[in-house]
Amino acid sequence: MPAKSVKKVVLAYSGGLDTSVILRWLQTTYGCEVITFTADLGQGEELEPARRKAEMLGVKQIFVEDLRETFVRDFVFPMFRANALYEGQYLLGTSIARPLIAQRQIEIAEAVGADAVAHGATGKGNDQVRFELAYYALKPDVTVIAPWREWTLTSRTRLLEFAEANQIPIARDKRGEAPFSVDANLLHSSSEGKILEDPAIEADEIVYQRTIRPEDAPDAATIVAIDFLRGDPVAIDGEALSPASLLTRLNALGRANGIGRLDLVENRFVGMKSRGVYETPGGTILLAAHRGIESITLDREAAHLKDSLMPRYAETIYNGFWFSPERRMLQALIDESQRSVSGQVRLKLYKGNVSVIGRESPHSLYSMKTVTFEDDQGAYDQIDAQGFIKLNALRLRLAAMAGRRGGQT
Repeated sequence: MPAKSVKKVVLAYSGGLDTSVILRWLQTTYGCEVITFTADLGQGEELEPARRKAEMLGVKQIFVEDLRETFVRDFVFPMFRANALYEGQYLLGTSIARPLIAQRQIEIAEAVGADAVAHGATGKGNDQVRFELAYYALKPDVTVIAPWREWTLTSRTRLLEFAEANQIPIARDKRGEAPFSVDANLLHSSSEGKILEDPAIEADEIVYQRTIRPEDAPDAATIVAIDFLRGDPVAIDGEALSPASLLTRLNALGRANGIGRLDLVENRFVGMKSRGVYETPGGTILLAAHRGIESITLDREAAHLKDSLMPRYAETIYNGFWFSPERRMLQALIDESQRSVSGQVRLKLYKGNVSVIGRESPHSLYSMKTVTFEDDQGAYDQIDAQGFIKLNALRLRLAAMAGRRGGQT
C-alpha cells in the first residue's frame, strides 16, 4: 500500500506489458493521476502505439519525445571522450541512457506539478539504482514509486492475470514466457535472462538483432574515415553529420561487418553477477577511432593519467552516479584533455574486427624527424640516453648491492 498520499505521478512508460500494468496499478493503488513519458532514444520501435495505449488507459497528459540528438550529444559523446569501459569490456549502453530519462522525467514532473515519479525497474537490477540516484540528485524531495518493490505481482502469470482483469491489451507474443528480455537505444542493445541465464551455454543467434554474424560479413574490408573535433566525432568520409546521424551511420557500418558483439558476465552494483549479451556496433568503431586520434594528440603523461582514471569514471556511470560531483570533476579533467584531440582516423572494418590504419592531426605530437631510424639531423642526441638510463637504474643498483651485502652477512 502507498506510504504517502500521491496526487500526480510521472511514469517512465514504454507501452509494454510491465509498464502498462504499472500504469493501471498506480491508478488503482494510489488513486492518483498518471502522466506518461516515453523517450525515443533510438530503440528502433514505433512509439505511437505507446501513446495510443496510454490514451486507452485514461491518461490525459502524454509525453512522447525524440531525445536521440540530446542522448548522443550530451551523454554518449562525453562518455566516449573517456574511452569508458566497465570491467574492461562493457560500453555502458544501458547505463548511459538512464540519467537522461530520469532528467526529463523530473523536468516534466516540475512542469505539470507532479509530486512523484515512477519507473518499471525490478528490485534485482541496476536500473532502479540509476533512476533513483538521478531523481534524488535533481529533485531531493521527490517521492519515488518503484512498483516492483511494493506489489505482489511477482510473476509473469500474475502480471498477465492483472492485465486481463483490468482490460489491458496484451500482445500475442507476450502471453507466453519471453525467451529473453531486451533493452535498446541508439548506442546498443542488451539481452538478458531466460535462455541466457546459464553462462556456460552459447547465446543462440536469435539473440543478436543489430549485427550479422562475423562469418557472414563481406570478404572485402570496409575502409572508413572519421573526423574528430575536440574529442567528438563530427564527420564520416568527409560528410559532416549530427551526433545522432553519425552514430546511426556507424551502427550501419558495424552491423554490415559483424562488429560489436559482447557476451559478458558482469558484477552488478546490487551485488550479484549477471550474464548479458550486448551489441554496440557503432560504439565499438567509435572507441577504436577515438583511441587512434588520441594516440597522436595526447601527451604521454596526460594519456596515462586519463587511462588510470577511466575505470573509476566507468564504474561511476555504471553505478548510476552521472549527476554526482565526482563524475562532474572527472568529466572536467577528461574534457580538458580533449582540447587538441582533433583530426582524422582511418579504419578497416573486417569480419567483426576494427583496425586503425591511419591517423593525422594538425595537433599531432608525433615527430617523424625525431623517431626516424635514418639520420635525424641532430633532432635527438642518442648519447643522452646513457645518463637517462643510469639515473633510472640508480635505485635498482642500490637495492641489488644492498641485497648482495645482506647475503654475505
